Amino acid sequence: MLRGRAVPQTTTDQRLLDGRGPADWVHADPWRVLRIQAEFVEGFGLLAELPKAVSVFGSARTKPGNGEYELAVEIGARLHDAGYAVITGGGPGIMEAANKGCLDNGGLSVGLGIELPFEQRLNDHIGIGLEFRYFFVRKTMFVKYSQAFVVLPGGFGTLDELFEAITLVQTRKITRFPIVLVGTEFWGGLLDWIEKSMLPSGKISPQDLDLIHLTDDPEEVVRIIIDGHTRAEQEIIEARASAEAGETAGE
Repeated sequence: MLRGRAVPQTTTDQRLLDGRGPADWVHADPWRVLRIQAEFVEGFGLLAELPKAVSVFGSARTKPGNGEYELAVEIGARLHDAGYAVITGGGPGIMEAANKGCLDNGGLSVGLGIELPFEQRLNDHIGIGLEFRYFFVRKTMFVKYSQAFVVLPGGFGTLDELFEAITLVQTRKITRFPIVLVGTEFWGGLLDWIEKSMLPSGKISPQDLDLIHLTDDPEEVVRIIIDGHTRAEQEIIEARASAEAGETAGE
């Protein structure tokens, strides 16, 4: 409802059809809503038929030839061998390595990039790629189309992705899936702090520690993911059987 001085001097149709004047309106919040909607539609449309997939996160600063880079290459290849597509943030470093391992092994390699204030393009080892303007839209795509998260050493962005995944699983906003940290030396101190500081002070529950797996072995990474999915499928079967038994007893 608009009254008095709040009533605009022109109509919406007039402002739409009048081509004169500044273009600042394009950057206003109502217009951004449409851009956000368009990003969701484009992402959902591109990834709708994606097979089961695993997201791999890690530092964009890791160089080829580095041990962590080569580890990510092997993990990407092993994930494809196990029947998974690989999703990364599409950038260099660990992301490039995981994409490379998957693509070079004949797998489906996906890159979900983000617009940044400095130049960065999708890496050359991507079969399906999309660049987003908004971080939260991109994060939705990672969560919606991944069945597990594998997290190699990284910086603030990697920590953001890791703890968002843990929070979503802990609060049951998403179906529980494996979260695997790769690099015992790198991640060990963080997990020790969680266990020795957060747990004793009651900030988390003991069972929350079970949400995170830690390993250095690419083979174990894949085994943890497969075992997690096998247990989840069995739980679904048991839950359905229990519900059907309850319905039968009610009759």
